[in-house]
Amino acid sequence: MGTPEFARRPLAHLCDSRHEVLAVVTGPDKIAGRGHQLIQTPVRREAEKRSIPVLMPASLKSESLYENLRRLEADLFVVIAFRILPERLFSLPKRGAINIHASLLPKYRGAAPINWALINGEIETGLTGFFLKQEVDTGDMIAQEKIAIAPDDTYDTLAAKLSTLAGPFLLNSLDLIEQGGQRGIPQDNLNASPAPKLTPENTMIDFGFPAANVRNFVRGLSSKPAAHTTFRGDKLKLLGCELADGPGESGLRPGSILPDKRRLLVQCRDSVVQLTRVVPAGKAEMDGTAFMNGFRPNPHELLGDIITGGKEKL
Repeated sequence: MGTPEFARRPLAHLCDSRHEVLAVVTGPDKIAGRGHQLIQTPVRREAEKRSIPVLMPASLKSESLYENLRRLEADLFVVIAFRILPERLFSLPKRGAINIHASLLPKYRGAAPINWALINGEIETGLTGFFLKQEVDTGDMIAQEKIAIAPDDTYDTLAAKLSTLAGPFLLNSLDLIEQGGQRGIPQDNLNASPAPKLTPENTMIDFGFPAANVRNFVRGLSSKPAAHTTFRGDKLKLLGCELADGPGESGLRPGSILPDKRRLLVQCRDSVVQLTRVVPAGKAEMDGTAFMNGFRPNPHELLGDIITGGKEKL
């Protein structure tokens, strides 16, 4: 059970193993592009390439889905980057249902563990295999594997590393269950931390934080959904960000653009960041130099102000 590219890679690994994949459950096709074409999920494409039956339920509470899964008589359900399963479903298989989660549980329980690990400046993360229970991401752990977070990792690069690792890790988790009747190790709830779903509200950047925090925020959201701010009242996506030398200008309001002909430099609380890749509203992605040349911001013009009727909302 899975939908995005992150789940496709371990599915392919599982299909190439000695285990039998009876069916795949994935999200519905989506309409995308100028031609409004129906786009299949990466997991569906992988399953159909291998002639595996695919289920795309509108609701996980539907009776038809329950009956279709019950008739499979599966030993185990494997869930990766999917929706929250009702207990009625995850209790169907003989051995239960497991999830491969992209964090070192109990840290970063929730929908966006990779993003929040980067945003918070973690230097390592990993994968956890655990048995599903009613409370999300709290089940008994089967195995964990750590991976270092490189200083230049973004969400895109770290997600790709973890997705590639997830295939062998999944097979190892299945071996542990099969060989030892592994029922898992309880999580330490006292050390739990959240990784909530990303929304337009919590992906807006605040230049009032230290420059290192601002850079981590951009890293953790690039390239999707992307950190964003506003420029002249329009949305500005931020895809690349580096620390710049020097503390900037004393007393300058955070979010102010510093005068520079070649670089897009922005004042933060304690120092300066250089925005290296941005996407202005209605424009293609561009580097900081192209932004400075094309938009010609005034010295100390602000990022982050919302302009309505010519007045600033402070």
